[in-house]
Amino acid sequence: MDRYAVFGNPIEHSKSPLIHSMFAKQTEQNIEYGRQQPDINGFNDAIAGFFTQGYTGANVTSPFKLDAFRFADELTPRAKAAEAVNTLYKREDGSVLGDNTDGAGLVQDLQRLRGELDGKNLLLIGAGGATRGVILPLLRAQVHNIHIANRTASKAQQLAIMFEKEGAITASGFNDLPETYYDLIVNCTSSSLDGGLPEITSSIFTHASFAYDMTYKARATSFMVWAEKSNVNIKTADGLGMLVGQAAESFYVWRNIRPEIEPVIEAVREML
Repeated sequence: MDRYAVFGNPIEHSKSPLIHSMFAKQTEQNIEYGRQQPDINGFNDAIAGFFTQGYTGANVTSPFKLDAFRFADELTPRAKAAEAVNTLYKREDGSVLGDNTDGAGLVQDLQRLRGELDGKNLLLIGAGGATRGVILPLLRAQVHNIHIANRTASKAQQLAIMFEKEGAITASGFNDLPETYYDLIVNCTSSSLDGGLPEITSSIFTHASFAYDMTYKARATSFMVWAEKSNVNIKTADGLGMLVGQAAESFYVWRNIRPEIEPVIEAVREML
């Protein structure tokens, strides 16, 4: 039996063991999946010991994604672009591959909910690690343009410069958005976790068809409610599908099998 775990601090709230157990049952894979909570400064020792004990792979969440990025022996292109790792895989030669499946999870969920992304104008709100991790997969999904808006414009502009060779990408502060229409709007900030909102004009929703919040809750997030009040015709969704999608991509990295995500999203939703 191959063994896996998710690393984070705190980690008790993680849905990853539940999600991967559903994937394993669905695909008839005999695996074990648990939780690991190293001390804040103890990731390297913990993960090294983990692989020494014969574990095959790990998911990595806050605050250890940068530690995992540095720990990996080799990085996938999307991990290099994100400068963060959420998936580690110990290969047969003993080396550890670092990957980042967050962007793939978002792209898959947007395509599941809204169809193909080619030709779409996207607005990403926020310029932190969550944003950086999804830019390359979005550009490779053939979006027409990505605009990053952030409270501190310079941070958004730095991200745009990092990815300008990959596709059409622009950036600004919250208060100097270009006068253009956005088809899809993605809240990459954690503002909804405590019921807050990004400090950006509600006019962004006027012509948008879809607003997506990376966070998720049992009920509509504050960002989703705001979008629906600003545009009665807009469709909204939270990030539960992204969570399950990135987990499915990790499962594929480890097992070379791609599980169905729809029934797992529905099952987890019922448990929130």
